[in-house]
Amino acid sequence: MESEQKGFSIQPADRLKSVSEYYFSIKLKEVADMNARGLNVISLGVGSPDMPPSEATIEALARSAAEPNAHGYQPYIGIPELREAFANWYQKWFGVTLNPVNEIQPLIGSKEGILHISMAFLNPGDGVLVPNPGYPTYSSVSNLVQAHVISYDLDENNGWQPDFEALEKMDLSHVKLMWVNYPNMPTGASATVELFEKLVAFGKKHSIVICNDNPYSFILNENRLSILQVEGAKDICIELNSMSKSHNMPGWRMGLLASNAQFVQWVLKVKSNVDSGQFKPMQVAAVAALNNDEAWHHAMNIDLYRSRRNLAEEIMKTLGCTFDEKQVGMFLWGKIPTQYKDSGELADKVLYEAKVFITPGFIFGNKGTRYIRISLCANEKTLGEALERTKAIV
Repeated sequence: MESEQKGFSIQPADRLKSVSEYYFSIKLKEVADMNARGLNVISLGVGSPDMPPSEATIEALARSAAEPNAHGYQPYIGIPELREAFANWYQKWFGVTLNPVNEIQPLIGSKEGILHISMAFLNPGDGVLVPNPGYPTYSSVSNLVQAHVISYDLDENNGWQPDFEALEKMDLSHVKLMWVNYPNMPTGASATVELFEKLVAFGKKHSIVICNDNPYSFILNENRLSILQVEGAKDICIELNSMSKSHNMPGWRMGLLASNAQFVQWVLKVKSNVDSGQFKPMQVAAVAALNNDEAWHHAMNIDLYRSRRNLAEEIMKTLGCTFDEKQVGMFLWGKIPTQYKDSGELADKVLYEAKVFITPGFIFGNKGTRYIRISLCANEKTLGEALERTKAIV
């Protein structure tokens, strides 16, 4: 007897209906296809530093990798030397004292920290304040854990800072978490001590955990700030930081979370059930990188990006866009001319006619609809070529 063939209907979890594939994942496939057809697209979309880490970092990696005992599982909390180095780094550059034993959690890049924090603090239906415009992962991860995303607007006329009067008028009774990101991505707005003080006070008043995502503090920025500098901030705040931008280590996935011991322990409870410790030689190398001196940081994070920024500004001007010259970070954020219906139209024109990929601001929320973003993670020759291509289509 022939076995009866049964049809199967397998469906993904309902939570996937709340998120879509990341914009860059989709668009970079299109760019790759264009390049495969010989169109030689210049990508000024993603913020992935194109320079290597310091020589000391690479040398430390090689030495440690050659050791026979370096290849086993590592502690979930990272090796003690790494936690100590992170603590020293925060003390040196931000003037923040952290206990390396229980106030620091190394991460596989700060992006995973967004998920771990969300899982540690949010029940289904809890409110999460998410900036608009803002990093799309704040919303997508909140949706994945079935939290209630509550968008709060950032406006150019308010320096891209939260409108605290508007926030106070919201129903905050079920809000558990607030995502902030200063220096800001995508707008390049700088952090200020006054802003951080307002955020800490707001969090304490409403019992809302304030999470500051802080990977851009070194880029074109000599006024480095941490929300943890504010007195009492550790009681209610969590800060994420990353070595991807500041130390030219995006592919290494080395980051950290800093807060009070209880918050760190709750996050560790999630993380220890999701992944294992990082490869020891990478941790050893990260220790070396965290000891980079002022001269290295100035050359890599100030001088290099300043020369590139000049060319990016010329591209913006060529496209008729306006921008704030005081921006910091590794992107340039510009307002598009009125002749375009939205940023997607201009970005597609530049991609298909000039073969230059720039980021439309709508992917960061509807408050970014009339803005575009240019990455500075390309050398001057490449940016110069992008400028000439752009001039040819305007």
